Amino acid sequence: MANRAGSSSSRMETLHEEDDYDSYGAESGWVEAKTHCDHLPSLSSDLTHIPIPSTPCNRCQHPIENWICLSCKLVLCSRFVNKHMLEHYQQTTHSIALSFSDLSVWCFACDSYLDAQLIQQLRPFHETAYILKFGQAPPFRPVESSRVDDKPAMDVPSSS
Repeated sequence: MANRAGSSSSRMETLHEEDDYDSYGAESGWVEAKTHCDHLPSLSSDLTHIPIPSTPCNRCQHPIENWICLSCKLVLCSRFVNKHMLEHYQQTTHSIALSFSDLSVWCFACDSYLDAQLIQQLRPFHETAYILKFGQAPPFRPVESSRVDDKPAMDVPSSS
């Protein structure tokens, strides 16, 4: 369960080969991110200080594959390096982290990726990290409204 956490989508194929991953869509090489998470109340409310994406791991100083804890904003390396973010979750239960590699968001407690564009509480973190990484605001996709029926309404003859 938690030993699968900390991977970025750039390593998704490796993730599927290493683990018996049963998330929806995993067999095709993609995983559908959740649009709800019960662990969102643990997010930090302070967006004034978010480390830049090139920040090394706080414990081993590894320069890549690092994640930021969205509770305490500590930067630690992924499971593909020295597993420091996974250890942080296990020691603190800070469950939500953002990958500086691909800006994906992972919830260790849910054992799932979270959709940072559709979950309103994650958008500020994602947008700030995106701006720090690319120097411009992210191109958020519009939220699609759910339609029950795509067919046009039929005219009903009036009875006179």
